[in-house]
Amino acid sequence: MLTVLLSLAGASARASEEGDVRGVVQQVFQQLQSRDYGSVYDSLPSATRSRTSRNRFINALKRAQDRYALDRINIGAVRVSGNLAVADTELYGRLTQPFQAEGKIVVQQYLVREEGKWRVATGDNGTIQQFLKSNPTFARKFPIRQPRIFVKQDGKWVPFNLPGRSKS
Repeated sequence: MLTVLLSLAGASARASEEGDVRGVVQQVFQQLQSRDYGSVYDSLPSATRSRTSRNRFINALKRAQDRYALDRINIGAVRVSGNLAVADTELYGRLTQPFQAEGKIVVQQYLVREEGKWRVATGDNGTIQQFLKSNPTFARKFPIRQPRIFVKQDGKWVPFNLPGRSKS
């Protein structure tokens, strides 16, 4: 009986952690959608914030804001191991410049837990690599995958490669 209770408690804790990760990913998406870039900056890991000033980060996002509009996010599988987490996501939106198109980005959102809070490290490969190096088992299971970008053509999602990027 005790084994069953401990097993249920462990499963409940995992579900709670996965729910917390899912909530942070959703919250950051909503902050991006509403252009609350200061709050997005606050959700970054300390290593990222130490390399990029708040003003520089916010200004970079402001410069890009007229090129796209975010519509929705689908959050798929979430995996947590200690202070690391990864969430499979699909971001949907519209490109407005340099041309108009419906777009989708398939990306793994990496998060690290600092001071009891989940922080989104996606896009900061240096920080992600540092955390994965300290947790090789997690790194083997969930290696960094490059985001995949798609545009809708004739009702179908087709891969889109940015100029200068290889088609890997």
